[in-house]
Amino acid sequence: MKKLLLTGASGFLGWNICREAYKSWEIFGTVFTHPIKIKGVKIVRADLTDFREFRKLFKEINPDAVIHTAALSSPDYCQQNKAATRKINVDAPVYIAGLCADRGIPYAFTSSDLVFDGLKAPYKEDDPVGPVNIYGEQKVRAEIGTLKKYPDASVCRMPLMFGDPGPAASSFFKTMLTAFREGRELRLFEDEFRTPVCGKTAAQGIFIAMQKCKGLVHLGGTERISRYNFGLLMMGVLGTRDARLLRYSQKDATSIASRPPDISLDSSRAHSAGYRPLPLKDQLERLLVKK
Repeated sequence: MKKLLLTGASGFLGWNICREAYKSWEIFGTVFTHPIKIKGVKIVRADLTDFREFRKLFKEINPDAVIHTAALSSPDYCQQNKAATRKINVDAPVYIAGLCADRGIPYAFTSSDLVFDGLKAPYKEDDPVGPVNIYGEQKVRAEIGTLKKYPDASVCRMPLMFGDPGPAASSFFKTMLTAFREGRELRLFEDEFRTPVCGKTAAQGIFIAMQKCKGLVHLGGTERISRYNFGLLMMGVLGTRDARLLRYSQKDATSIASRPPDISLDSSRAHSAGYRPLPLKDQLERLLVKK
């Protein structure tokens, strides 16, 4: 099997990529703060900001392809720690792009829908960026730097993702699911819109992009939805009436980082390459309904 170097194996997306690809690739998954065991994956502890050590690791593994998912992805944390998060969120993906360019191997870097300001959705790949927080700014800089180093790289702008986060990561989906099952009150935004996909679908999209889409590519789902309506959809799939959903507005949010209102993605380019997200209800049923 060909060797895949995957950064951020213990994160939500990394975990889902491992579960999707371990039968087809010999995966070397890097972790830093959360050492875990993943079936079929060789876990390697690595500080991606120590470029000398990472270059050594890169040479030892000699990968046939690289997927870079590792990041400090909390917008609030990045807003308060701009300098401390720059190296992992900007410098690391650009440096890895250079290593892959030198060898001419496929490289997929996962960016975010948060590169947009949320005022002119749905967004295509060539629409102007305009991030409203530091995390979004860092992703823009990483995109630009990556494609300057390696124009053949696949820069995948990821949407909101849901599903199994693995043993080390957290997710809004897990929080919602717990609240539903315990019948607790849950406040969800009714005026913030995304085009979500489950982790399995996102992982499949990244491999399609790495094979067929050079440059920027959007991997959003086919449905624009608010978190509140997503919660209602989850309730319907679960068949529960005990949860108490409360409508929540952006103006009532107490987050440190600003939030764009609508960063729905137009993913037509990926769709034409074979990316086929199922309807949200079907994705949720596969995750939540025991058969």
